[in-house]
Amino acid sequence: MQIVIANKSHSIYAEIICETIELAAQVRGTGIAKRKPEYIITKMENGNAVIALEGDKFAGFCYIEAWEHGKFVANSGLIVHPDFRNIGLAKKIKKVVFEHSRAKFPNSKIFSITTGLAVMKLNSDLGYKPVTFSELTDDQSFWKGCQTCKNYDILTRTEQKMCLCTGMLYDPKLKNTEKPKEVKENVFKRLKKIKQNLFLKKDKNVK
Repeated sequence: MQIVIANKSHSIYAEIICETIELAAQVRGTGIAKRKPEYIITKMENGNAVIALEGDKFAGFCYIEAWEHGKFVANSGLIVHPDFRNIGLAKKIKKVVFEHSRAKFPNSKIFSITTGLAVMKLNSDLGYKPVTFSELTDDQSFWKGCQTCKNYDILTRTEQKMCLCTGMLYDPKLKNTEKPKEVKENVFKRLKKIKQNLFLKKDKNVK
């Protein structure tokens, strides 16, 4: 298995990457921002993506987005092809794209919004901390990317202050030399359940 910084030669995988992201969103029933192949190709050409390959077969992918002139960076679209799940590949991709982000944008805050418990745990292991949305970028082009999510109405209803996603942030200026404390998955499960009870019950009452 190879996990490398993507380049123009990997553009042949753009279509299957987009299809895999869309299928995963349907299965989860939660938001993963849809992307077009042209967008993925641009990320590859700019050296802002990581791709995992088993020989010439697509296995996984993640890309970097920069906001507010590089003040914030997000590792987005983390996806693993169904044929390569449950072998720890997502964790390996996440680590590579995180290290690439730190090298390419050393002064940027790296953030993530996700409903995925596994991604929350991966972020925590890398040193991310849960934060409110107000501590993330206020660049509206980022938040517009959430429009394809089925929960977008919750985000707009709360004036972008909260959603089912959890915001997490890695700040390079916080000189923390200690190893990140292990956070049990149950903590994230409770957080997710609280949000679901808060927002989804409201939705049912509106109907």
